[in-house]
Amino acid sequence: MAELQLDQEECIGCEACVEACPEVFGFDDDETKAFIIEGADTSADCVEEAIASCPAGCITND
Repeated sequence: MAELQLDQEECIGCEACVEACPEVFGFDDDETKAFIIEGADTSADCVEEAIASCPAGCITND
C-alpha cells in the first residue's frame, strides 16, 4: 500500500495542497507549513490533485 508523505523541510507554505484536498492536508500557521492530518483517508480522490498542485514537489505517494 502506498504511503503518503509530505517533506515539511521542502514545503514552501503555499497551501495549494490544503486548497485541493482539505480533508487530508492541514496547515500549521506557527510553522507556516502544510501537514497530513492524522487519521485522514489518504486514498481520497483529491490527493493526486494535491500532489500535482504542489510547486515544491514535496508530496509523494509511494
